[in-house]
Amino acid sequence: MTDTAYLKQNDTSPTLDAILTDANGTVVDVTGASVRFHMLKIGATTLKIDAAATVVDGSAGHVRYTLQAGDTDTPGSYKAEYEVTFLDGSIETFKNTPDQLRVVITPELG
Repeated sequence: MTDTAYLKQNDTSPTLDAILTDANGTVVDVTGASVRFHMLKIGATTLKIDAAATVVDGSAGHVRYTLQAGDTDTPGSYKAEYEVTFLDGSIETFKNTPDQLRVVITPELG
């Protein structure tokens, strides 16, 4: 996932892929970890999405969230993150730098 994903209202494609890196830009190995995708509309207090994501290639830090019906039904600007729970129970959230992941959902034309 680039720093900003642009989607249309009610889209369920493309998938939101990311390569997870630490604050130094080093890829984080997420082999065996569980991952959740969170998305929050800017200005809101309740998550729009709190759902399981898929580890595509753990050693490469590659994770994916597949959009579901209802995920993009509300146009607006959102912050997004991947929360990783490692095998030892420790939790780390990505992107963990000041530049957060963004999702922008624009209204359908008709």
